[in-house]
Amino acid sequence: MRVKIPTIQGNHMGLNAMIILEDGSTYRGMGFGYPKTVGGEFVFNTGMVGYTEALTDPSYKGQILCMTYPLIGNYGVPSRTIMDGYGLPKYFESDRIQVSGLVVHEISNVANHRDCHETLDQWLYNEKIPGISGIDTRELTKKIRIKGVMKGALSVSKNQIITRNLIDTIESTKYEGFNFMSQVSVEKTMEYGDPFLEPIVLIDTGTKNSIIRNILEMGYRVIRVPWDTPFNEIISHKPKGIIISNGPGDPKVCHSTIETVVKLFSSSLPILGICLGNQIIALAAGGDTYKLKFGHRGQNKGCTNVGTNQTFMTTQNHGYGVKSNTLGKTGFKTWYINSDDNTIEGIKHESKPIIAVQFHPEASPGPYDCIHIFESFKDLIENKGSKEKSIEIDKFKGGGKIFQRMKQ
Repeated sequence: MRVKIPTIQGNHMGLNAMIILEDGSTYRGMGFGYPKTVGGEFVFNTGMVGYTEALTDPSYKGQILCMTYPLIGNYGVPSRTIMDGYGLPKYFESDRIQVSGLVVHEISNVANHRDCHETLDQWLYNEKIPGISGIDTRELTKKIRIKGVMKGALSVSKNQIITRNLIDTIESTKYEGFNFMSQVSVEKTMEYGDPFLEPIVLIDTGTKNSIIRNILEMGYRVIRVPWDTPFNEIISHKPKGIIISNGPGDPKVCHSTIETVVKLFSSSLPILGICLGNQIIALAAGGDTYKLKFGHRGQNKGCTNVGTNQTFMTTQNHGYGVKSNTLGKTGFKTWYINSDDNTIEGIKHESKPIIAVQFHPEASPGPYDCIHIFESFKDLIENKGSKEKSIEIDKFKGGGKIFQRMKQ
């Protein structure tokens, strides 16, 4: 049987567009998406594919994303009506685009894929997000790597762009030290999965749908609570374990979450931190965090387990990290390190059932090499001690038990 693969033409392209960074650098290109002027922190992602998942990742809130791969948009954007077996959107990590703006070298003027519903420029237009193409993204990326992430402004317009407006936007833009939780966390508790299954509480500091999906794959139901939910309310759900999600910005502004995690440490409940959750756990334990020069964002970041010396390819999206020299009296030890710069990529408690990783074990987009982190967490819940059995399974069968089920 032949399947007709749709080809869709772009509609919202050919506009005027300009970028100004806070160091004065200026880039002119072709605008697409929605005509608008926005400010944000400029960051880059080295992934080749997965832009629908990346653009809807809440960890990008407040940022303007530069994709380093030279051609973006050729397979279009799928429909939100395509769901997985749990009723979650299959290709989107949240209910909207989270980036403030998008920067690409070349945007495809046509989209072609069996699941294609609309073009990238149409999607951005619908969600009022501006984009710019036709600039040297390699030069921009090198500038960020050398000078570090910086604020800037992006303007897309049908008319002539006024430079002063972009400069004013940069001056009024806030990122470092700004609390994005009210924009990315749920306002009230939500539940997913079979109500008769035992629950895992997911503290939502900007969670991705794929984290929820993997908890359900573990065989639990999910109770997703707002970022500032107090300890007593979390405990009232009688959870089997706690997961602290990914999210945007400086972990030190998440005061309520940090206070709650401090109390959770004494509860003996198994805890897993992911990305921002890793940093929050370190802060709650008495460690410290810092802002990385340009962060880690991509789908090909090597991370090494310091115990087994095994390296995994990981998906990452973070601009802050844990200071390694502050873990000494916290009870935590380094679990994973970044294979490129030796920064901390995971910590685990020496005696309590608490683990955390800086990378994204749920991937989406990216490789499923680290699904075993969820299996290690399940071991903590069921056996009160992670045996990391799945690492050996991962070596020989690929992806561990959960990944095998995902492929079926």
